[in-house]
Amino acid sequence: MNIQEVLFQFFGGLGIFLFGLKYMGDGLQRSAGDNLRDILNKFTSTPFRAILAGIVVTVLIQSSSGTTVLTVGLVSAGFMTLKQAIGVVMGANIGTTITAFIIGFDVGAYALPIMAIGAFLLFFFKGLMINSIGQVIFGFGALFFGLELMGDGMSPLRDLQVFREWMVNLSDNPIMGVGVGTAFTLLVQSSSATIGILQELYAQGSVALEAALPILFGNNIGTTITAIIAAIGASVAARRTAASHVIFNLVGTVVVVLLLRPFTELLVVLSSALGLNPEMQLAFAHGMFNITNVLVQMWFINQIAALVEKLVPGEESLIDYTTHLDYSLVHASPAMALNQTKMEVDQMGEIVLKEFRSMFSYYQTGNEKNHEDTMQLEEVVNKIDMSLTEYLMLLSNEELPLQNTREHTVLLDVTKYLERIGDHCETILKNSKEAVRISKKQSKNNKMDAELENAFNDEDLIALFQMVEQNVQDAVLSFKEDSHSLAGKVLKREKEVNELEDNIRNKYIHRMNAGIGLPSDGILFVDIVSNLERISDHTVKIAKHALGIRYAFEKTKRMPATYPAKLVEEAEMANATQEPIR
Repeated sequence: MNIQEVLFQFFGGLGIFLFGLKYMGDGLQRSAGDNLRDILNKFTSTPFRAILAGIVVTVLIQSSSGTTVLTVGLVSAGFMTLKQAIGVVMGANIGTTITAFIIGFDVGAYALPIMAIGAFLLFFFKGLMINSIGQVIFGFGALFFGLELMGDGMSPLRDLQVFREWMVNLSDNPIMGVGVGTAFTLLVQSSSATIGILQELYAQGSVALEAALPILFGNNIGTTITAIIAAIGASVAARRTAASHVIFNLVGTVVVVLLLRPFTELLVVLSSALGLNPEMQLAFAHGMFNITNVLVQMWFINQIAALVEKLVPGEESLIDYTTHLDYSLVHASPAMALNQTKMEVDQMGEIVLKEFRSMFSYYQTGNEKNHEDTMQLEEVVNKIDMSLTEYLMLLSNEELPLQNTREHTVLLDVTKYLERIGDHCETILKNSKEAVRISKKQSKNNKMDAELENAFNDEDLIALFQMVEQNVQDAVLSFKEDSHSLAGKVLKREKEVNELEDNIRNKYIHRMNAGIGLPSDGILFVDIVSNLERISDHTVKIAKHALGIRYAFEKTKRMPATYPAKLVEEAEMANATQEPIR
């Protein structure tokens, strides 16, 4: 036996298999419209629906690990509760069995022509959908081609005395088999690859069923490592999700190993009755294990959640966000739907204000909790922005009275202004984090460190933060409460913001001319100041909408007699030279 040929063929086949699996999953995801996060986000209201969502998404992307990573991200962003996430993880375990059933069909002899068809669709057609289908077909063929190569590479192993003795030991020691399955899945980062290799070995007669089943169950433990990696550095809720994934798979594996003999006997009876080939027999075993595991443990989701909350202590920073958008009202009552939109915009404004304050807290303290909260709030803001934009686009197709049409335009504008404020908060957060990194890197040079600290804690810059924060608060409230007095304060304060920005920039130029600090550090400083000024600009636009002077069609709105005419005139002149949204 040529060892080099065996290794080359096995690892080459493994690479092609993993590529085919990933490529097929990407094609399925593209053809599904890339709405996987929305599926997980919208269809997880009950444990049963969460399990179904986990199954559907895993089937679409052909990766339970991918589904778990998406779930961890949604939990970290505050869009999903821990109990919902546990349901999705359970569903992902069922969804991943589909790959084993696909492998169970013996189509390896047709792998190359299948790849040829996929390549033809990819290279000779330009349509996105046809390309996606071609990608799925090519990946499907590559998956089986890789399996064939691995099978051919491993076939000489059954003649080795050492390998036969090892398989006998695994048959007698199921715990060792579980360990082998766990370790190999950790190594290749794909439970589907582990199962595919096992199916090939079992079909060749190299592995007995008593040895194959523990390895099969062990891969369920190994696949949890991806969720653990995704949760490193994430929120408490995300770490709890990863822990629940480990507990769910670990408990299921322990139970089935204890009941291995009756499980094996039942599998043999069902396989004989259904006439299953060896590959399909293992796929059936995998499906039986995961479905039974879910059917049993789904009734204990609350208990699993309580357990991981004790194992992973900490405060769960979940955003209390409930959408007001009712899609049934779009056609039934557009005017009422517009009112729902106003409530959603008001809520978005409150979350943007929280994001600014959290970002400012991180700037002042460097507390990682504030950084985590800001990023979580930014994702919520982006999600609301997408939902609102979609909802308003649907409303634009309806016949609205003139006044409602004007309100529709205003709401779309304010949504974008709030979203841009959130983006600027995120940019300041990133610059602040970079400043902290530079400060730590330069800690050996005490003078440089002190100069950098002085620049970023300048009293004028802190005052600018506070002014802009007040503008965000007043602008959000002025639009929510239709308050002219608060809107007027925003316009008045904007002049002070611009003056303070000029002073800070001049001060920075003097520092640079004096040779204090590094230009690279100054870029961060200037960028923070610029983003604060842009945030203030967006608050002014929101305030003008509250006053009814942002656009000409809004001037029909009655202005209070006490409102300073000079400010109105200045605001209208500013409109004539208004900069685009930045």
